[in-house]
Amino acid sequence: MQTMNMKTEGVPALPAPLLGLLATGAGMSVAALYYSQPMLGRMAADLQTTPSAAGAVPTLTQLGYALGIALLAPLGDRFDRRVIILVKAAVLAAMLLATAAAPSLHLLLATSLAIGLAATLAQDIVPAAATLAPAAERGKAVGTVMTGLLLGILLSRVVSGFVAEHWHWRAVYAGAAVGVAAVGLAAWRLLPRFAATTQLGYGALLASLAQLWRKHPALRRATAAQALLSVGFSAFWSTLAVMLQAAPFHIGASVAGAFGLAGAAGALAAPLAGRLADRSGPGRVARLGAGLAAVSFVAMGLGASLPVAAQLVLLALGAVAFDLGVQATLVAHQSIVYGIDPAARSRLNAVLLTGMFVGMAVGSALGATLLAHAGWAAVMALAAAASGLAWWLRR
Repeated sequence: MQTMNMKTEGVPALPAPLLGLLATGAGMSVAALYYSQPMLGRMAADLQTTPSAAGAVPTLTQLGYALGIALLAPLGDRFDRRVIILVKAAVLAAMLLATAAAPSLHLLLATSLAIGLAATLAQDIVPAAATLAPAAERGKAVGTVMTGLLLGILLSRVVSGFVAEHWHWRAVYAGAAVGVAAVGLAAWRLLPRFAATTQLGYGALLASLAQLWRKHPALRRATAAQALLSVGFSAFWSTLAVMLQAAPFHIGASVAGAFGLAGAAGALAAPLAGRLADRSGPGRVARLGAGLAAVSFVAMGLGASLPVAAQLVLLALGAVAFDLGVQATLVAHQSIVYGIDPAARSRLNAVLLTGMFVGMAVGSALGATLLAHAGWAAVMALAAAASGLAWWLRR
């Protein structure tokens, strides 16, 4: 088995089958964080608990993901990323199966946290793609893998909503476990080994995250801006299904989940964002993306008084636009941080993504509270304000 090290930066283009596997693996692993959102009502009814109690499921998965990025993702610089990817794939598949069989809310919450930790597999895959790709094509390769990751986030809601409405919510997790296991087997066959880029012990490795944060203003700016965008992103997607199931819409889980298709259209632009970052600079792409997200949230908030049909059209168009903005900005920010220090890519990515998923957890919590006490317009005001502040940080 070939071992990849820092000298491979100038190798030929990443083989298409391997790039496709990395994109698929990133998407399937991160999708596990979002399956629950369109089917929380069904999960609550099946487990005989309240929807608000079931709402802790997506919050715990996102918090677990943020914790896993901070505590586990840096290990990619210290150990062979191939081994880490294979171990996390096995653990994630096992936790998805445990969730499918969970007999109570308490066990479901425990497995949800574990899913979040293991789903950081996605954040071992993205630095792997950045290392395997030639330097001149890094933005394109990262953008392609991010397309898979972002499609996993968005299409997970479509799949889980449809399956939960026509079969059972437990079938969603059982099927996901089979898919992750298949990705792990393919990675075992196709993925090369990676040489460690540091010999730091675990404590020193974690301590170096703070050192990187203090040393690199570009890392701080990218992390803060992406975290703010993630507040709006998560506030929208974690409350959309609940809002659409209530008056005046009364839309079921499968239709609510299908709104992920609208957002998926924006995810397809991630490779384009990567190419633009390679050519014209990632800072410009990040600024444009944050501005587009802010404008989209403002438009959706102002449209809350429109007739139902017009609101649905505006929501679909807004989902395309703001997802395009958020995802383009994420690709640009990853291009920025991966270029800071090639020997610390896993740790730099850990800092960026920890901020991002803490923002998502905050967005889920604030979005649910605002929807319950002040309505959808307040959720959109939160998302617009957070995105506007992200744009200000990137100007």
